[in-house]
Amino acid sequence: MKICIYMAMITGLLLSLTSCEKIEKGFLSDSPRYVNGTIVVPRGGIYVASEKINADGSTPPYTFKLLNLRDKNTGAAAPAEFFTKYDVLTFKQGLVFDASKDTTVELLNAKRETVSRTPFEFNEVSGQLVFNRSSSNLPLGNYIFDVEMANVTGKKMFQNFGEISIVDPALQDYFQVTYQAATGSNSSETFFTTSAPQVTCERISGEGARVILKIVDKNGDPFDPSAGEVIRRGDRPTFESHVKFNPVVETDTALICDFEVAPFPLTNFFDGVTDWGYLIYYRIPSRFATVDGYGPGLNVNPVFGFRVLMEGTYIVQVRLPSVTRIATR
Repeated sequence: MKICIYMAMITGLLLSLTSCEKIEKGFLSDSPRYVNGTIVVPRGGIYVASEKINADGSTPPYTFKLLNLRDKNTGAAAPAEFFTKYDVLTFKQGLVFDASKDTTVELLNAKRETVSRTPFEFNEVSGQLVFNRSSSNLPLGNYIFDVEMANVTGKKMFQNFGEISIVDPALQDYFQVTYQAATGSNSSETFFTTSAPQVTCERISGEGARVILKIVDKNGDPFDPSAGEVIRRGDRPTFESHVKFNPVVETDTALICDFEVAPFPLTNFFDGVTDWGYLIYYRIPSRFATVDGYGPGLNVNPVFGFRVLMEGTYIVQVRLPSVTRIATR
């Protein structure tokens, strides 16, 4: 009986001591992180965003602060351009661009406004970094930063938490080929196979929003749209079909379009019956070209598609590798 009484007393004492211990509130990890590592930012991109910070099981809600942004190699404070406000043309809050209705510059501008923004913003709830087109002003280089994380448990500082790499845009950042093919055809509309065109792009400036489209022969000699050397092909879409805001200008070497807003084309071309995607069809009449391996009298029918993903000024060249232009100028 005495043993039972003693055991009950000991159990009660242990319970009393346990109830006096302080209960920890929540959890703040030692290992939050950006899972994908370095944040690569092509300068001038319309929208470049990092992933959110992985909080590694930390108790929400939590917040983050970006601190001490600096040059990775020298340790010097990041250049002033990171924190300078620039004018950025953007769509107004809550307004959605409708490619089927917003077909003039006036309608487009009614939904746009110029705002003053720094090249990047840091979301203190998610830890996400978002860069806008004014990142074109940022110096090239690698930069690192610290992050302070806080929740109900307290705060922790994480040094060298993230890295930002500011780079010039690569081809895949601003240009995409979606299709390239070609045929030859005679006056009876009998078609013959020929080499597919080679679609390339040169970004000659980060300013403006212009595509200079050149269709050239295998020697680089451009066909002359203004002289009828490049013509429509029936009811199929052309360069102009994808242009929403400004007319296409024909010169003796190119078709020129000011597209206003990237990406261009903005959407697939749908004529009410067929979804043509980004396809562009043209014909070079037989009197202006010869095709390797065939006699005279063949029209050349290039079909190609592309998208420009960033604003700027571009020369898009469609080279026909088995075609020779018959000079008329």
